[in-house]
Amino acid sequence: MTPSRMNVPNVITLARIASCPLLAWLVMSENLQLRFFGFGLFVVAALSDVYDGYLARRYDMITDMGKLLDPFADKLLLAVTLVPIYLISHRVGPLDEAPVWGQLPMWILLVIFGREIFITIFRGYAAKQGVVIAAGVAGKRKALFQMLFIGGALLWYPLAQVASDRAWVGAAWRFGSEGLEWFVAITLGVAIVLTVYSLLDYLWSYRTLVGIRD
Repeated sequence: MTPSRMNVPNVITLARIASCPLLAWLVMSENLQLRFFGFGLFVVAALSDVYDGYLARRYDMITDMGKLLDPFADKLLLAVTLVPIYLISHRVGPLDEAPVWGQLPMWILLVIFGREIFITIFRGYAAKQGVVIAAGVAGKRKALFQMLFIGGALLWYPLAQVASDRAWVGAAWRFGSEGLEWFVAITLGVAIVLTVYSLLDYLWSYRTLVGIRD
């Protein structure tokens, strides 16, 4: 039996898409409570991506609509969080710069979104040749570390603001904040490396599509 287009996984995906404008607004806010809400909404959205995929596979509810919506929702979620984080890091406030990285350079956005655009075009080209390019392990790890960086950054900004407002200077806070700072910095670095590696991995795995022979 053909699964219904508007099944539970697709409804969850649509809800994730619908939440993205609100999420972008919350992330860009300078209000402390709204920033925490933004972090919470991001966690829910990220987990919903895992859950709707599980439901679709577990209960045989995979549809053509879902195959189109899910990657679009993933890219939209990435855009409405990573771009605001970039913009925040270029504000002039004392707590706006990204941990360790400072003002995020533009090349980070170009690498991450350039890869997404290229792979989307490459998948379309492969489909015309009758080849389906499935998500690879490197691509999934890349996405994981991107989400870990974004989640860490969205939590670090309001926590740093609370610490500044309440003058937290104790050893416990210093230890915790430094750990979170390096978590944010390292996950971004790993995400960038995996972004480039996953692109090269796709190109090598499907090299025959661009005329490269062994």
